[in-house]
This record gives sequence, structure tokens and C-alpha cells, in this order.
Amino acid sequence: MGFLFKNRHLSSFQIIIIGFMLVILAGSLLLMLPVSTQDREGASFMDALFTSTSAVCVTGLVVQDTATYWSSFGQAILLVLIQIGGMGVVTVAVFITMISGKKIGLMQRSTMQEAIAAPKVGGIVRLTGFIIRSVIIIELIGAAALATVFCREFGFLKGIWYSVFHSISAFCNAGFDLMGFRAHFSSLTAYTSQPVVNLTIMLLIITGGLGFLTWDDIRTNKFRLRRYRMQSKAILTVTAVLLLLPALYYYFIEFSPANWPEMTAAERVWASLFQTVTPRTAGFNTVDLTQISQAGLTIMILLMLIGGATGSTAGGIKTTTVAVLSASAVSVFRRRGEASCFGRRIAGETVSHASAILMMYLVLFFGGGIAISTLEDLPILTALYETGSAVGTVGLSLGATPDLGTASRLILVALMFFGRVGGLTLIYAAVSGIRPGVSKLPQEKINVG
Repeated sequence: MGFLFKNRHLSSFQIIIIGFMLVILAGSLLLMLPVSTQDREGASFMDALFTSTSAVCVTGLVVQDTATYWSSFGQAILLVLIQIGGMGVVTVAVFITMISGKKIGLMQRSTMQEAIAAPKVGGIVRLTGFIIRSVIIIELIGAAALATVFCREFGFLKGIWYSVFHSISAFCNAGFDLMGFRAHFSSLTAYTSQPVVNLTIMLLIITGGLGFLTWDDIRTNKFRLRRYRMQSKAILTVTAVLLLLPALYYYFIEFSPANWPEMTAAERVWASLFQTVTPRTAGFNTVDLTQISQAGLTIMILLMLIGGATGSTAGGIKTTTVAVLSASAVSVFRRRGEASCFGRRIAGETVSHASAILMMYLVLFFGGGIAISTLEDLPILTALYETGSAVGTVGLSLGATPDLGTASRLILVALMFFGRVGGLTLIYAAVSGIRPGVSKLPQEKINVG
């Protein structure tokens, strides 16, 4: 990506988009090599493109089972793509520049700021170093915890590989797994009540979904919550609410003894927690999703669309967007002129951006769902589940994705890319160089609601 940074005709947003495209294309070509598949015939371009996009966009939707279709080389390529996609293409490029001893220019710093949604350019190199160190440490801790289970089950070498793969996949909120040897696309259903696997995977997902700036706040201010940025407070608050309320629903209603009589009490607890965490936006599952009620699936779709925090490994419209829109709604209900949160005023521009993001995601979510439902003759809820999973970069599926036609797969590819890069990034890249007008049109009131 060095030539992209040197090209002064490209904006930061265009560099981010082109960088993701180049990594996806490179991944596709590598996955097409005969050595990448177990049958040594190589993947078709469509399968390779879909899988590479899913890995780089840390989604987890697959058309071929990861464990049984891809060779060890292919799985390693997927893991590298997941790591690059989770950390961000720009973050990885800046890190490579740092370790090579080259100077980090202003263009690179500005692009990095946009990539991780940092509030300012100052200190961005220090923050990048902190991000890289934190990612490595957290993923190693996760792998060590998983190894206590996988090494006993698969042997030392295979257990280490499985531990590293699933730790990186979970932290990056990717949802790729290697458990298909039991049954294709089975994910983690064999570990419904295994405490170490459940707890480790959930903590990795949550940690990756909090965002790099939130980590920096926690590292700097520890338990002095009042000193946190308003953004960090909003992320932590919304995350806590979205973990608690759905978990209570799944425990008392969805996974109740009446609906799932075969479940033990421990399995109900772990299943409720895991199916609450994984839609935000990891893509693992420990129960058969096709057995969940329509109400339970609808809640999952909402969680998938919300996703994680800005500047994190997760996708979705982001918890900060939900916080801003909620604060704006409260200000309207209370007849206050401006939205506020934690004693701070929210800029009107931020509220406008949040509204635009929500509208874009809803249009793509419903538009893609309706198109796939029509093309594939699928029930609309099934189609919406797949498109919600794609645009939220989640990876959960009701089993429809592997059987989709080329047109429907391309729709999901576009949604995954949009969900990872971000709607405003794509729009700003498209309109880069267009100066906003200074004149204003006459104002006229329009009634809403």
C-alpha cells in the first residue's frame, strides 16, 4: 500500500477503500491456487472472491466449509486475511512502515486517523503501537486459554493451531471456524456447555468489539470513569444494555425448558449468553440456529445490524450510532434543542451522520433481503437474516448462503464490503474533491411524525 500513501491525488477515504479491495483481490488469487484446497484443484473465482471478502471484511459467511474444503495453506491464508481485516488494512500498512524504520508521513497519519476514527492526528503513531501490542497479547492469551481444551481433544500441534485460529477469528469478530469435520458448518455446537470455550470466545468477541480508542481510555484512566471520553462511556453503556436484555430474553423465553427440554440448566445459561454476544458481530454459534423461534431470530438480526463500536474489529451501524440516535430521540421527547449525553452536548452534524448511516444500512438490508428472497424464492426472514449478517459483517447463517446463486452471492459480497468499510467512507470517497456550497436555500417547515 506504499504507493497509495504516496499518491497525493487520493483522499484518506479512497486509500482505505482501495486498500481493502487490493487485499481482497490478492486473497482471492491465493485461494484459487491448487495448494489452497484439499482436493488440490483450487477454488473457483466466485468461491475464492466470496471467501476472501468474508475473511477481509471479518464476516464469516462461507460457501465452502472451512475445515473440510480448504487445505492447511488455504486456512493459513484465511487467517492472515482475517487478521488484516480485523486490525484494518491501514493499521497493518502503518505498522509495516514503522518496523521497517521508515518515517510516518502526514498523509499516513491522516489516513490512520480516519481508519480507526481517532479524534486527532496527534499521537496516532503511539496509538498504533498500542493497538498492535494489545492485539498480539490478547490473541495469545485467548489462544492459551483455548489450548487447555483443544490440545487435550486434538493433540498438541493440531490443538495449538485450532487455538490460534479460533482466538484470532473470535477477537477479529470473524466467525470462521475449523469444526466442520464433525458436520459441515457446525461451528461451535459441540461446545454448548463447555465453560472455557464459551467464556474465552465471548470475551475475545467483546474485547475486539469495544474499539481501539475505548481500550486506550481504559488503559489511561483505569476505573476513573468520569475521565473517559463521552464516546467510550456511550460504547460501554450501550454494550452493557445489549448484552443484558437479549440474554434475559433468551434465557427465560427462547431457551426455556418448555421450548428446549433437552437443555440442561448450565447449557441454558451458556447458550443464552453466547447467542447474545455472537451477533455483535462474530458469527459463531453453539446451538442450531434453525431451531430458534422467529422472535429469537429477529432479535439476532437487530443485534447484527447494531454491531460493535466505532474503530473496532466489529461491523454494524455501531453502538455509538445507536447512542447518538437515542440521545437525539430523548432530546425531542423532552423538547430540548440539542441532544446531549453524559453531560456533554452532541453536535448536530453528528446526529445527521448517525441518521444517514441508519438509513443507508436499512436500505441495503431490506433491499438486499428482498432481492435475494425474490431471486432464490426464500422466505423473507431467511433472506433478511443472511443480508443482516452480511451488512453487519457477522457471519451467522440459517444455511441458505452455500446454496445461493451467483447474483445473490454478489449481493452479499457487496454488503460485506459496505459493512466493513463503512457507508460514509464509501460516500466520502466517491465525492472526494467536491467542495460544499456556501450558499443556503430558503428554509421552509415540514411536519414530521
